[in-house]
Amino acid sequence: MSTSTTPSPTTPRRTRNPLRAIVHIPFGWQVLIGLGLGVALGLVAAQMGPVAVTDANPDGANWLTTTLNTIGTIFVTLLKALVPPLIFLAIITSIANLRGVTNAARLAGKTLLWFAITSLIAVSIGIALGAVTSPGANSGISADAAQASDTQGGWMDFLTGLVPTNFLGIEGSAGDDGTVSLSFNALQILVISIAVGIAVLSVGEKAEPFLKVTGSALEIVQKVLWWVIRLAPIGTVGLLGNAVASYGWNAIGQLGVFVADVYIGLFLVLLVVYPVLLKLNGLSIGSFFRGVWPATSLGFVSRSSLGTMPMTQSVTERMGVPRHYASFAVPLGATTKMDGCAAIYPALAAIFVANFYGVPLGVTDYLLIVLVSVLGSAATAGMTGATVMLTLTLSTLGLPLEGVGLLLAIDPILDMGRTALNVTGQSLVAVIVSKREKILDQPAYDDARRTSFQAIQAEEAQDAADADVDTEATAGVESDADREKQPATA
Repeated sequence: MSTSTTPSPTTPRRTRNPLRAIVHIPFGWQVLIGLGLGVALGLVAAQMGPVAVTDANPDGANWLTTTLNTIGTIFVTLLKALVPPLIFLAIITSIANLRGVTNAARLAGKTLLWFAITSLIAVSIGIALGAVTSPGANSGISADAAQASDTQGGWMDFLTGLVPTNFLGIEGSAGDDGTVSLSFNALQILVISIAVGIAVLSVGEKAEPFLKVTGSALEIVQKVLWWVIRLAPIGTVGLLGNAVASYGWNAIGQLGVFVADVYIGLFLVLLVVYPVLLKLNGLSIGSFFRGVWPATSLGFVSRSSLGTMPMTQSVTERMGVPRHYASFAVPLGATTKMDGCAAIYPALAAIFVANFYGVPLGVTDYLLIVLVSVLGSAATAGMTGATVMLTLTLSTLGLPLEGVGLLLAIDPILDMGRTALNVTGQSLVAVIVSKREKILDQPAYDDARRTSFQAIQAEEAQDAADADVDTEATAGVESDADREKQPATA
C-alpha cells in the first residue's frame, strides 16, 4: 500500500511593515534614538558647508541644515499653537475644580509658598556656583556676539503686560514688507483665565453649562496635544540637529564653564535638593522619580512646560495626588513654577554678564537676583521663557542687556535641562503639598512605577471610556425613573 502526499499550497510570506515596527518601539527609546540621530545629522550638516546666511554665503544654509531647521520649527510651532487655548481652558477648569474643596484657599496658598521655597533654594545654588567659578571671567567668546534681545523684560514691561490688550491676549505687529504677524501674550491669557475662573466661582450654579463646555474643550485640546507630543522624537532630530549644525561644539567650548555651571546646578537641585525635600516630608525618593520620569524626559525633549503639562498632570495624579488639586497645581506651575528657567539660569547668566563686562557685584546685587527669581517667575509666561527672565534680571541689576546675545548660541542645549527640571519641580510641589495636607493617596504613591508613554495614553483612554459608560448608565437610570413617573395608558 502506497501513500502519496500532496504538496501543500505555498502561502505567501507576510512582509513586515517597517513603520509598524517603529511604532512599537517604546516612546522613551524613540526619543533617545532621535537625540542620537539629531547629533549625528547636525555634525554631518556642519561639515557640508554654510549653515546660515552670511556675506560670504548669501544663498543661505545647506539643504540638510535647512531641513533640520524646518522640522524643528514645525514641531515648536505646533506646540505654540496649542498654548493659548490650553492656558485658558486649563486655568479656568483648575480653579473651578476647587469650588467643592473646603480648604481650597489653604491649598492655593501652600502651593505658592512651596513654589517660592524651591525657587529660593535653586537661585541660591545658582549664585553660589557663579560666585565660586566666575563663568564669564575667562570665556573664549568674542564681544562681537553681544547684542540685546528682541524680547525685553523690565519691571514696567512685566506690570503693563499684566493688563490684557484684548480678551484673547493676541498682539499684532507689522513687518517691513507690509505683512502682519500675530502673536500671543501668555501672561495676559493667564490673567484673563484667572479672572474668568474666579467669576465662574462667583456665579455658581448658573456657570455649570459654561464649565461643561470648557471641560469638554480642554479634553479635545489635550487630545490634540497628545498627538503633537507623539511627534517629539522627530522634532528632537530637527531641534538638536539644527543646534549642533548652527553652533557646533565651538560655542559650547567657549562657554564651557557656564554650561557646566548650569547643568551642575540643575543636577544639584534635581538629585540633591528634591530628594532631601521628599525625605523630610516622609516620601519615598524612588517612587517619586519612577513616577515622574515620563514628564521629566518629555520636558527635556519638548523644551516646553506647557506642552508637557498634560503628561505632568497625568503622572502627578498617578502618584496619588487628588485630581481636583492636581488640575489646579500643575497648570499654575506650568506658567509660574520654573526652577531652571527662572532661578538657576538667570542667576548664573547675570553673574556671567557681570564677569564678562568687569562689573563687580555686591551683596545687594545678589539679594536683587534672589528677589527677581522668587517674585518674577510669572514674567517668563509673557514672552520667551528664560530670555525674558534674564533681561528682567539684567535690567534690575543695571547690567548691559547686550549680554543676552553672548549666551543665545547655547540656549537650545541649556533649555532642555532647564525644562526637565521645571516640570519635575511642578510635580514635586503638588506631591509635597498633598502629603502635608493629608490628601495624598499613600499606597498609590508607594506603588508608583516607571511607566511608558503608551501605557499612560492607554490608561487615559480607558478612564475616558469608563466615564462614558458611567454617564450612559446614569442617563439610563434617570430615563427609567422618568418612565415610572408617567401615568399608565390603556
